[in-house]
Amino acid sequence: MPRKAGRSPEETRRALLDAAGTVIRTRGVPASLDDIAKAAGVSKGGLLYHFPAKDALVRALAQDILDTFRAEVLAALDPEDTRAGRLTRAYIRASLDTSYDEVAVRENIALIAQLISIPEIAALARADAERWDRDLHDDGLPDHVVTLVVAAADGASTAPLWGVGLAVAAARRLEQQLLDLTSDTTDGLSTRN
Repeated sequence: MPRKAGRSPEETRRALLDAAGTVIRTRGVPASLDDIAKAAGVSKGGLLYHFPAKDALVRALAQDILDTFRAEVLAALDPEDTRAGRLTRAYIRASLDTSYDEVAVRENIALIAQLISIPEIAALARADAERWDRDLHDDGLPDHVVTLVVAAADGASTAPLWGVGLAVAAARRLEQQLLDLTSDTTDGLSTRN
C-alpha cells in the first residue's frame, strides 16, 4: 500500500503511533505490524522505514505517551506564578483537566495497561516516574504536601477507568483544594517529611 499522498514524514510517523495505540489497545501487544500499517494507511515497508522493528514502535509509542503528559504539564505552568510549587500546581491542573473526553481517557489507560506488561516499557515508565518524583520534590514544597496532592491528582485522573469520572464541578473543587494545599502548607498538615 503506497504512502498517503501529501502526508509528511512527521505526519506518517504520527499516524503510525496513533494506529499502533488503537490496534494494541484493542488487540493487545501481540498485534501484528501488518495490522498497524493497515490501520495507519501505509505499507508494512513504510512502517518499517519509520520504525525498524516492532519493539522500536512500541517503545516510541510509550515514550510518546510519557512525553505528551509532560508537555501538558509544562503547558499548564502559569507564567505569572514564581512561588514554590509552581510545577506541582501545573501537574495538578494537567491531571485534572476536564476538557478530555472520558472515553478517550479510559482508552488511554487501557493502552497503558497493555504497554506496561512489557518489561522494557515498565522500566521506561519507572524512569519517567522517578524523574517526576525528583522534579516535583525539587519544586520547593514540603515532601508530604507533594505526596498528598500528586496522589490525589493521579487518583482522580484515573477515575474514568472505572466508568465514573469526577463531574466537572467536583473536579474543579478538588483542583482548587489541591492548589490551595500547595499555596498554604501551614493548614494543619503534619510538617514531617
